[in-house]
Amino acid sequence: MAIFLPTISNFPIFLAKPVLIKDSSGAKLGRLMRSLNQPESSMSRRLPEKLTAPEVDLLSPMLNRDGDTWTADFRGLTLRTALQPIYSISHKRIVGYEALIRAFDTDNSAVLPLHLFQLPASEAENLLLDRLCRYLHIRNYSGIRDQLNWLFLNVSPQVVTSGSQADSFFGQLLAKTGLPPHRIVMEIVEQPTDDAERLRETVAYYKKLGCLTAIDDFGAGHSNFERIWNLSPDIVKLDRKLLTRATDDHKARQILNGIVSLLHQSGCLVLLEGVETRDQAMIAIDAGVDFVQGFYFRRPSTDLDQLTHSPADFDHLLQEYKTRNQVTLDPTRQLVEFFSGFFDHAITKLRSGMSMQQSCLELLNHPAVSRCYLVDDKGVQMDDTLVSDAGTRSMDPRFKPLESTSSADWFRQQYLRQALAQPESLHVTAPYLCVTGAYMCVTLSLGYYQDGKLQVLCCDILANPTEQRS
Repeated sequence: MAIFLPTISNFPIFLAKPVLIKDSSGAKLGRLMRSLNQPESSMSRRLPEKLTAPEVDLLSPMLNRDGDTWTADFRGLTLRTALQPIYSISHKRIVGYEALIRAFDTDNSAVLPLHLFQLPASEAENLLLDRLCRYLHIRNYSGIRDQLNWLFLNVSPQVVTSGSQADSFFGQLLAKTGLPPHRIVMEIVEQPTDDAERLRETVAYYKKLGCLTAIDDFGAGHSNFERIWNLSPDIVKLDRKLLTRATDDHKARQILNGIVSLLHQSGCLVLLEGVETRDQAMIAIDAGVDFVQGFYFRRPSTDLDQLTHSPADFDHLLQEYKTRNQVTLDPTRQLVEFFSGFFDHAITKLRSGMSMQQSCLELLNHPAVSRCYLVDDKGVQMDDTLVSDAGTRSMDPRFKPLESTSSADWFRQQYLRQALAQPESLHVTAPYLCVTGAYMCVTLSLGYYQDGKLQVLCCDILANPTEQRS
């Protein structure tokens, strides 16, 4: 639902300045809202519900010049732009800024953004506040020295879908301020909407203007893969809760790395926000995200000129990352070197006619080995799996239906196809979840010829042999 203000004489209803009673922030907000809802100060009552979108020129009187920056008036509050830098890890520098609104009362005391956005009493007024904030941000960003990087602007799905047509206001705004659309990233915040088609159309409109689009808080609430598929954003911002979990939980860290990989495969650049410590910065680097944002690098600031001088010490962070990864440089190759002799002995015995049990005894006695099995050239398992003592201890009775793998077809597995394509070479996988027991393992595989037929000897290694099941 949009707003139209047919004459400039309507603006006093937005510019009325109610008295704020000095009290705790919650009480202040309550008294402010109660005063605004009284008939004698009925700003929301006098604002029609169904109006066309506010023209840029009609919003202009709500903006005020304050030195080198601009402020805006709303419900007796002064609104200011705060920017927080966004850094590219690979480029080691700022590539954009997220615009955030900061509100202050008549005594210049800060009002929480949550309280500010609770003030609108109708969809029309909510739309007005949303567009006023964007107008203010673009006005301020157009005036700073940085003429290269992106400006991230938040937009609510509820606001986007409340209009009867695409957000043509935004096109007018860019035309008026002269800010190139390719420097704008429209960030769809994590909120529900009942009109997914309307949201998709508006996002398509932003793209047609030449803007980039982003999904905020991915992994929380309504920002999920369905929204990625529907909107095809250029950038995905991961919810900071994913980072918080990854800080203390190794499995959550692996999941984070997997999510980043999936998003990259979907054609999205990935931004991790909420980075507050050096350890979290290292997690972000290890996860493979493209961009980072957070208090560790720079807090949001209303001092816009100083933001362009906000270097982050990525050289030291990346050097630490390189040092850590040199210590564990390609551990899979170490496995190949260590177990090559074991495999050679086992295959020599198999070729001589010895049983699978006798041939693999040396392998099965190693404490890291879980199981051994033979597969034919079609990828089908030939006999029952041989399980070591370590493998028996790792078994979880809850997954007993998966234990028997006689005649199982493993052709979909990369390690099997590699062994068939390149026989007589030992191949190794990265750690993965084993379907026979839902534990992490690494598989070694070697294709060899027995009586003229190609078959593959496979051996699963416990990825965490000392880890006990809870």
